[in-house]
Amino acid sequence: MEARCIVKHIRISPTKVGIVADLVRGKPVDEALAILRFTPKKASTVVEKAIRSAVANAENNHDMSKDELYVSEIHVGPGPTLKRYHPRQRGQAFPILKRTSHLTVVLKEREEG
Repeated sequence: MEARCIVKHIRISPTKVGIVADLVRGKPVDEALAILRFTPKKASTVVEKAIRSAVANAENNHDMSKDELYVSEIHVGPGPTLKRYHPRQRGQAFPILKRTSHLTVVLKEREEG
């Protein structure tokens, strides 16, 4: 049994969100939330909200115990890229790529034994 949460179109690049996701992969939920609370990155709030949402899904939809949950999978993929242009000398235009990302969090219960 697993509970998941998918967050799409996060306005942070997948590389930056991936750094924060690597911190909590495989950790128990309580420890993961404690790590994210004290991580000084913008992506940590997004990942924290996604984990809290997955915990709520686990408790309400699947009758799982919060104490037994751990982050079994967390992966970040690229979303659509917003393309903007910056004017430069002699009529040139340089592209600015504003990247977005999709985040998937999967929680599972720890088997005892």
